[in-house]
Amino acid sequence: WRLNIPIVSWLWLRGKCKQCTEPISPRYLGVELLTGIAFLSTWLTFGEQTTSGVLLAVTWGFVLSGLIVATFIDFEHFIIPDQITLGGVAAGFLISAALPALNDVDKPTDSLMISGLGILVGAGSVFAVLQLGKLLFGKFRMTLEEGKSVTFTESALYLPEEVVPYEEIFFRNSDTIRLHAKRLELIDRCYTDINIALSPKQLLIGEESFHPDTVSFLKAETNELVIPREAMGFGDVKFMAAIGAFVGWQGALFSLMASAVVGAVVGVMLIAIGRRDWSARLPYGPYISLAAVIWIFFRKPILATWLPPEL
Repeated sequence: WRLNIPIVSWLWLRGKCKQCTEPISPRYLGVELLTGIAFLSTWLTFGEQTTSGVLLAVTWGFVLSGLIVATFIDFEHFIIPDQITLGGVAAGFLISAALPALNDVDKPTDSLMISGLGILVGAGSVFAVLQLGKLLFGKFRMTLEEGKSVTFTESALYLPEEVVPYEEIFFRNSDTIRLHAKRLELIDRCYTDINIALSPKQLLIGEESFHPDTVSFLKAETNELVIPREAMGFGDVKFMAAIGAFVGWQGALFSLMASAVVGAVVGVMLIAIGRRDWSARLPYGPYISLAAVIWIFFRKPILATWLPPEL
């Protein structure tokens, strides 16, 4: 048990496994430290000397823990597991009924209504942004130098300077990579001056149609290709629904707007220090998490400042 004491064990072992001396990622220390700070902060903010106050502090502590876990997973894997998102939706809705103080009301029915509306507004607003972003920015046109080629394998697109797994390109069945090839090489045949369209379910070479699984290699010489891209992933829709279940519709809208501001600030800072490429690789979930944290601790002054009292 001495090896599993949060924070202390990592420091005592100097960030290395006792058995094999392999390094233990500082990420674990970061998660444990932030979780401890989260519970301490919620206790100091919400932990009144009443049963409701204690439950409120513990609940918000677990909510912040979920946001911390989601943030670290999203940073590393660009995905937020359904156990956190869909589980958060269910937990937020049920806890709202059991603890109406979560939404600053007395009746469980009122609290359920606020939570349910938060789920709908949270998911709906992000889904609307996702669809609008797809419409406006859903295609990236890449220009290649003369004589350069791209290669399609079973799992990834090989560009001249990078490899992009298909899971980072295709988020829906309608997503399609399009290009015009001066020369196209397959394992058993070649083409010249032909159009190519690849989606998760279909490969079109000119007028011929193939299932992508039947073509394991394709090399195309081209000057330009169009790659689909997403403004957000669908995981962000579910994540915002989970946040809305706990913070209501006002908190969901604030989290959406504030996360956009945070993302813009981070992007500008990265560009300013010459790390523009980093901004393109950052997931959106952490921005949503930070915005939700701001709402949880400062929602009353935010409401008093920006929203009419009747809302």
